[in-house]
Amino acid sequence: MKTWIIWLIVATTLLVVEVATQTMWGICLAAGCILSMFAALAGLSLEWQIAALVVATVLTCMLMKPVIMRFRSSSRHKTATGMDALLGRRAIVTHEIKPGQTGRARIDGDSWQVRAPGVEDTIDRGSEVVVTGYDSIILDVAKE
Repeated sequence: MKTWIIWLIVATTLLVVEVATQTMWGICLAAGCILSMFAALAGLSLEWQIAALVVATVLTCMLMKPVIMRFRSSSRHKTATGMDALLGRRAIVTHEIKPGQTGRARIDGDSWQVRAPGVEDTIDRGSEVVVTGYDSIILDVAKE
């Protein structure tokens, strides 16, 4: 089997591994294999092909790392889940909230037990409040 075909097979295998793992190293090595394949097609010796593999792999890694790191940092959404997703949401009071006691409020059709720490007055039914925190399953709210 000709050397350039081996380089092509290795490059293809590395690209498949890269797609499966997304680690960046597979694509860097694949680029080195492709340059080595061209070196083999040009009739260069195996030593030159390996040198091409090393040079192309290192250069690809040096050029790709900043691009990939920028892509990874911009694609990481900090989506809040669970109770943290309720922070900052607006709620409608369904059972009045008296100072030092709990009441109830509705968010997206769900009824939650709420309290209003630091509020001196009763928050009446129908008032809009904002979720500011939580303790277990009791939401802390503040008047809008």
